[in-house]
Amino acid sequence: MKRASSIFIALFLISGLSSSHVNSQTDSCSSNLNLNGQIQFDTSSLICNSVWTAQDYILRYAQAGPSLWSFVLSAPNTNAYIAIGFSPNGQMVGSSAIVGWMGTDGLAQIKHYYLGGQTPSQVLPDQGNLAIVGNSSSIVAGSSRIYIAFQLTTATPDSRLVYSIGPTGIFPSSPGYRLTEHSNSVSTFLNYATGQSQTQKTPYANLKKNHGILNMLGWGILMPIGAIVARHFKEWDPIWFYSHISIQSLGFILGIAGVICGFVLEPKLGANVNKHKGLGTFILVLGCLQVIAFLARPDKASKYRIYWNWYHFTVGRVLIFFAAVNIFYGIHLGKAGSGWNAGYAIVLVGLFVVAAILEIRKCTRK
Repeated sequence: MKRASSIFIALFLISGLSSSHVNSQTDSCSSNLNLNGQIQFDTSSLICNSVWTAQDYILRYAQAGPSLWSFVLSAPNTNAYIAIGFSPNGQMVGSSAIVGWMGTDGLAQIKHYYLGGQTPSQVLPDQGNLAIVGNSSSIVAGSSRIYIAFQLTTATPDSRLVYSIGPTGIFPSSPGYRLTEHSNSVSTFLNYATGQSQTQKTPYANLKKNHGILNMLGWGILMPIGAIVARHFKEWDPIWFYSHISIQSLGFILGIAGVICGFVLEPKLGANVNKHKGLGTFILVLGCLQVIAFLARPDKASKYRIYWNWYHFTVGRVLIFFAAVNIFYGIHLGKAGSGWNAGYAIVLVGLFVVAAILEIRKCTRK
């Protein structure tokens, strides 16, 4: 009897460990989806696709009937919400999304959102264009992975799917269930017939890159170099003057091109960039004032020349300062990454060191 009891206990422990392993194991398309009947529909014949390798997102789907589609999204449980959006054009804005999370209270929740804009107030809960089958939505959370499952009534779902992951430890909560901005996202194209998924290039990526590079090079790098030349190389007259004019003119032209790219880009992205746009417009106005000042500069012998010098010096320094601020702000808005921040910061530090050395040299000569 004692031996039989020991065998029973051993089998019970093995069974418990196996069940725990199902919930904690990593997921892959080579493994079976075993959620012990916790999803409200049949998952035995779903097509599996690794849709976001960087975040280990796995999507399973299938057409379950006429105008009926089943979806199960699997992702690591990183104490953040996970989301899948169905987009008409591959962009986040304008898509309808299913979002799931395991809250700090241990309760798993799933919700439908319409992404009407980039601010949290424009992301509307319980709205969107998805015809979700009643009682089909469910969320299963284990120690290492989280699964969101749902069914849609549609002839063919949107092929452009957007996936995102939220910030760590921040979840929607009642009563408003406001969704905070994601920490990372990717846009993909899914061919439902073949099961092939391709990562889509960020919409207008080249235009965004050109906007950033032109403004950084024009306002943020060439303008400070031109100011350094005018400040510290006047003993080489008239070389310093023509060098200063050439550098500043090139910077102004590149800066204008960058601003034009920004104005073209804004309506295409539908983004709320009023502060960035306002700073950019202010910088452009200062640049235009500098050009006007150059054309209207008084003669060196004029008694007004000293006031012109003060004006030219002050406006130039203000322009350079706000240009640097707006460039860093633009990198933040564009989610360009720490590499861009670090690269531009290194350039600014280099220019500052050079300017400081030249300033010390100038003071010692006096």
